[in-house]
Amino acid sequence: MNKLTFKELRKIVTPLSNSQQQQQTALFSTRTLNKPFWVWDIEEHRAADILTNGDCCFNHIIGLPEKNGEDKPFFDYERTLFDTLQRLKHIWIKKATGLGITEFILRYMTWLCLRNNDLTGTQMCIVTGPRIDLAITLIDRMRRLFTDKGLVIFDGKVTIIELNGGEEAYPSHHLDAMRGLPDVSFILLDEADFFPPGQQQDARDVSERYIAKSNPWIIMVSTPNAPEGLFDKIEREPENTCLYKRLYLDYTYGLNRIYTTEEIEKAKVSPSFEREYNLKYLGLIGNVFHTKDIEAAIERGKRYYPDTPVKMSGKSLGIDPAYGSSNFGIVGTQGVDQQIQVIFAEEFERPDFNEMLWLVAKLMQQCGYVMMEQIHLS
Repeated sequence: MNKLTFKELRKIVTPLSNSQQQQQTALFSTRTLNKPFWVWDIEEHRAADILTNGDCCFNHIIGLPEKNGEDKPFFDYERTLFDTLQRLKHIWIKKATGLGITEFILRYMTWLCLRNNDLTGTQMCIVTGPRIDLAITLIDRMRRLFTDKGLVIFDGKVTIIELNGGEEAYPSHHLDAMRGLPDVSFILLDEADFFPPGQQQDARDVSERYIAKSNPWIIMVSTPNAPEGLFDKIEREPENTCLYKRLYLDYTYGLNRIYTTEEIEKAKVSPSFEREYNLKYLGLIGNVFHTKDIEAAIERGKRYYPDTPVKMSGKSLGIDPAYGSSNFGIVGTQGVDQQIQVIFAEEFERPDFNEMLWLVAKLMQQCGYVMMEQIHLS
């Protein structure tokens, strides 16, 4: 397993000189200080762009992501990811290839380093698969966020990225060196479902041991690999015990944004399409819920108040009069936002007629119907 942190890149990257780079980084940091990652409202963004002469946000300062030489803005699914990163620190992302999620996380990490001094002196880790060149590639991608526009110059091959103090990175064939880091602020496990099977649990254990120590972001990102692997196991953990917020981002999130319809139609010809683009594990069909559907259900749930019936909504009462040896049952529902909400459901052991009358009347009152004295049962 290879590890990159913002701590031992000196063994791989040699900057111009410590004093030169510090001066250069300090000068650049004045441009990024307190800048938002991205201004999500289009009109506000235009106004900020004019007011700051192009320094409206961190990503316009360093340059936008590109595909086929064309600048790409940030899309709605990336806003979902950003909002989640701002609220939570442990995130599991099962994603389609090509959505730009790794690029987004690398940019988010550099923004955290440069927006203020909160993370000065801390270390960030990038954990990759067993090949050292994968680790170096990600560090090089981070370097090029600055070098391509001449914002900060790193001399020689990539061995260090020091941004605003103590952010460094290093690759390693073993995770043992990651166990003793003093102050880890961010851990990215990239394509984690493709780690060798014997190292997947170790990578998770080493990352999660820092939760009590320094409370870092722990972000797992991967397209799905095989059943019974790291991602499949986390996906099957119960919601109430899973450490991670789980996001599912299939190809439909990027359709007509990062992918064209023609590109997707061509990709569908490949036998690997279901795994690479549609979040299905190797050899399985299966289905997953869209993150946007999960979020919509959560938002609806926030408007569900079973103890507070909505007066102007339609109501329905169902009564089981308890023939034979069964219990008396009663349920009340209301229709709100095109969904049926249960506001009362209870059973009782064979009440007599007067008790049943009282229960029905009480529930009707609770549901906003009529007063008890207006109820007549035959």
